[in-house]
Amino acid sequence: MHIASVGINKLCFCLSLALSGLLLLLPCLRPSPRPLVLPLPKAQFRPPTNSTHRNLNVTPAEVPLKRKGIDAPSTGHVKHEPLNIEDIFIAVKTTRKYHRSRLELLIQTWVSQAKRQTYIFTDGEDKDLQLRTGTNLINTNCSAAHTRQALCCKMSVEYDKFIESQKKWFCHMDDDNYVLLPSLLQLLSSYHHSQDVYLGRPSLDHPIEASEKVKSNGLMSVQFWFATGGAGFCISRGLALKMSPWASLGNFISTAEKIRLPDDCTIGYIIEALLEVKLTHTLLFHSHLENLRKLPPETVVDQVTLSYGGFKNRRNVVSVGGRFSLAEDPTR
Repeated sequence: MHIASVGINKLCFCLSLALSGLLLLLPCLRPSPRPLVLPLPKAQFRPPTNSTHRNLNVTPAEVPLKRKGIDAPSTGHVKHEPLNIEDIFIAVKTTRKYHRSRLELLIQTWVSQAKRQTYIFTDGEDKDLQLRTGTNLINTNCSAAHTRQALCCKMSVEYDKFIESQKKWFCHMDDDNYVLLPSLLQLLSSYHHSQDVYLGRPSLDHPIEASEKVKSNGLMSVQFWFATGGAGFCISRGLALKMSPWASLGNFISTAEKIRLPDDCTIGYIIEALLEVKLTHTLLFHSHLENLRKLPPETVVDQVTLSYGGFKNRRNVVSVGGRFSLAEDPTR
């Protein structure tokens, strides 16, 4: 009995040794794990640098502006900005005696497409015109005379109203300008309203020279370009805000008296001479001083402004196709 129990114990001991050996051999019998394969990093694509753009110091977005006769800004990069007509504050300067002969023509044409965005600055009340047209007619209470002081008075009101509007762009027009709104939107969309942008066309082929009054009661000569108001000009909100010390709340009139020049010259003085921001010259704005007969008919729709010179100035007649004769449509 004792012998039998000893034999059983030996058998159990041998079985436990065999089982332990199998457990030790199991890791060796498992197949070796496959190495972890990580994906290779993708190559970074870099567009080739165009030497033409680099030499011109412009970005590819600025090249179409060059082709259209616009000098791209010398500092910063052009940023495209999708715009609506609601983003633009269009100021039209006029006088009461031209409400019928000039203003009604504008209201019947391009202003009718931008009534809420167009603000007409005049020097007399005209409730009848305001009721019939529904436009933003603003009486500046400035003099009706065509003097430096009267013009600067109206420009001062224009500037303050623009700042109040919170709109992105300030575009000044005269009452004899025809504005092609799609072209205006396309032009301004090539920039960003936060940039320092001053767009327009000079009436001179050289900078204007003015004598600036200094505190010591002396005079100092200063030179700068300015965009003629007769062709219209546009200023970004970012730049307009920087003009505030010399333009807001009546300061514009004081600044103009300092150099004794009209409103459009004073705008150029503040921007170029004081803020040191260059005028971006463009050929898309046109005044009554130009010979618009030289404008190729196929390019008319690409212009931003045209100017109406009246029947005596035949140079302002632009040849356009249509089924209306000059007798039926004399203002064409």
